[in-house]
Amino acid sequence: MEEISISDIIVSAAGRDQGKLFYVIGTEGVYVLIANGKDRKLERPKRKKLKHVRFVTRTDSRVGAKLRAGEKVLNSELRRDLAAFRQDLAQNQEEV
Repeated sequence: MEEISISDIIVSAAGRDQGKLFYVIGTEGVYVLIANGKDRKLERPKRKKLKHVRFVTRTDSRVGAKLRAGEKVLNSELRRDLAAFRQDLAQNQEEV
């Protein structure tokens, strides 16, 4: 299984937010801190067990780089980046 780290994009596999995409903004042992800028803002990230999330991709976007560097990221940047990623995912599935 892929090691989940800061700036990875994950999908929630359990709970009320099941199926939604999130950025990992922190890790705490068997937990990850996730945010998407909409339901879960950076100021109040969701603490979720690793077994309840699935790794999607390691991103090399500007937002990912900012998260890894510990720079300030805005909720709007998270929303925009995840929306673009979701759209790319949908396009790739249509082509298949």
